[in-house]
Amino acid sequence: MDNVTNDGRSARSRLLDAADQLFYAHGINATGVDAVIDAAKVARMTFYRHFGGKDALVAAYLQARDARWRATVEECVTAAGDDPDARLLAVFDALRTWHADPRFRGCSFANAAAELTTPDHPARAVVTAHKQALRVRITELAGATAHPAPDRLTDQLLLLIEGATTTQALGTVSNAVDEAHAMARDLLNAPAAAPRDSSPPR
Repeated sequence: MDNVTNDGRSARSRLLDAADQLFYAHGINATGVDAVIDAAKVARMTFYRHFGGKDALVAAYLQARDARWRATVEECVTAAGDDPDARLLAVFDALRTWHADPRFRGCSFANAAAELTTPDHPARAVVTAHKQALRVRITELAGATAHPAPDRLTDQLLLLIEGATTTQALGTVSNAVDEAHAMARDLLNAPAAAPRDSSPPR
């Protein structure tokens, strides 16, 4: 059985919370298992019972962040209402929410990919799945708009998202998400006068 604290958090939850704090703030390679165990205030045996080792903990840490990111995106998309353009641009509202975190230091998935050079590390599959899922969701949202080239628009928006995240982390552009949001709106509206190709296939 997990040891549960007075606030109801299980040992596994405390380990994931500690991993989230330490891996994101200091890096995965620079953070040892002992630091996570100490921060979570659990026994070493408890850690190994839940995760078996650091690789599995890293994968679980990223899976938890992915779940929170997807939930944030869907909350923002839902709040945007029924307008397809607003729903697509709401992805940047989600990004703005994440960038507002005082701990923000870039994309945790890109950071992890840079650190984890072993191709078969289990966390690399989590990184790939996260990026693919974001592409799929933006493709769906872009396809619901009147844009004549939704696939190309998806590529452009993904580049804006990655660029805004990096420049925000480096501090090279002030209000990077706001700038990216404005650029995304321009991309969405620029071809508004051009109808979709409705000609029959040859």
